[in-house]
Amino acid sequence: MTMTALESAPPVVHDDMTTARAPRREAASVYVIGFWRRLVAAAIDLAIVIPAALIITFVVSKIAGVHLPPSNVHVFDIDLWIDLVLATDPALIMGMVLFTAIGLVYLLVFQLVRGRTLGMQVMKMTIIDVYGDPPSPAKCLVRSAGYIAGVVTLGLGFLWMGFDSEKRGLHDWLAGTYVIRA
Repeated sequence: MTMTALESAPPVVHDDMTTARAPRREAASVYVIGFWRRLVAAAIDLAIVIPAALIITFVVSKIAGVHLPPSNVHVFDIDLWIDLVLATDPALIMGMVLFTAIGLVYLLVFQLVRGRTLGMQVMKMTIIDVYGDPPSPAKCLVRSAGYIAGVVTLGLGFLWMGFDSEKRGLHDWLAGTYVIRA
């Protein structure tokens, strides 16, 4: 999708003190990035965040002395994981909160400092607000929190961008941002 915006030039003052508007000029065209390229960028970001979060969670759990029950923990035993969630196991809750916090800090820091995450940089994307400027810190904060809303809706907040005419996810709509080709 291509978006263009018209900018209004400042008034021009003539010698006879009459004011006339300079002709409008067309702003640069931007190309909004769709679902699949953003999915690849998110996969790259997850490949960075998950190992870092695992290491940090492991270190914190050793320091705090909190761990999963030692009874033959199998990663793919879905019944065990459901039981731990329903029992609000402290180790699992701590791990989930820590994973979420690390992911949100990663998103927020990169969006504030660079206007894009590392995955977005690899895929040549950047974030802008509706005026074409880099997003403000408040918009970055809302956008990062919007990722939680996207996850809570079982991914529908992200899937939305595949069907939206402006190719914006729930987090983009909440923050008033677009992801464009850099």
